[in-house]
Amino acid sequence: MLQADHDNRIPLSRIQRLIGSLMHRAKREGAFFYLECMADLTELTEMRKAYSRSVGVRVTTNDFFFRAMALAAADYPRMAAQVIDGDPDHLQLSPTIGVGFAVAAPQGLVVPVIQDIHNKTLPQIARESDALLQKARSNKLSLDDFSGANVVLTGLGMYGAHSFYAIAQPGTSGILSIGNIGDTIVPTGDGFVVRKHMSVCLAADYRVVDEFYAAGFLSKMVGHLEHPRFLMDVEA
Repeated sequence: MLQADHDNRIPLSRIQRLIGSLMHRAKREGAFFYLECMADLTELTEMRKAYSRSVGVRVTTNDFFFRAMALAAADYPRMAAQVIDGDPDHLQLSPTIGVGFAVAAPQGLVVPVIQDIHNKTLPQIARESDALLQKARSNKLSLDDFSGANVVLTGLGMYGAHSFYAIAQPGTSGILSIGNIGDTIVPTGDGFVVRKHMSVCLAADYRVVDEFYAAGFLSKMVGHLEHPRFLMDVEA
């Protein structure tokens, strides 16, 4: 239950004030456009649990997204760039790729970062994302855990949300927002089949990438998700 003072005012925590200020700055300074597509995750959902058992670590759907985002960003390096304050004629390319992910922690929304992610296997990503998630939930994240994000993933599928658009934080090229995985009836030549689809939305900053570049990144990432064997690693 919300706790209010005698004037029915609700106090904001320090992190809530910080997040609000950052998002207001991003909306004020950024030039965002939005793309949405559907990803067929049928094969991924069918293989994920067996793959987790084979490598001895729980690999979530988000972990597949993290790796797909990293590999797609490696092919579209401007997704790992940011605007340079005071220098409108140049972008700063990052030598590494970091993927952040939004966590609803007790102290508020936080975005820990899996750093140097393009050099990590899927099991390594799964271990690191789980460790960061546990640190976020126990309020033990360090400042280093928040640094180095180029693109961010957020999801509301656990609440039944089909799709939504998020605001990218300053210093990142964009943010991916994903909804729930739902059954879709797909016509075939001789009937119908049921496939598992998910909405994938990208909010990108036009100062960093244009819509064609962002669409290429999104298409590459979805392609990896729809062929998950490409993302899997045998080493644990």
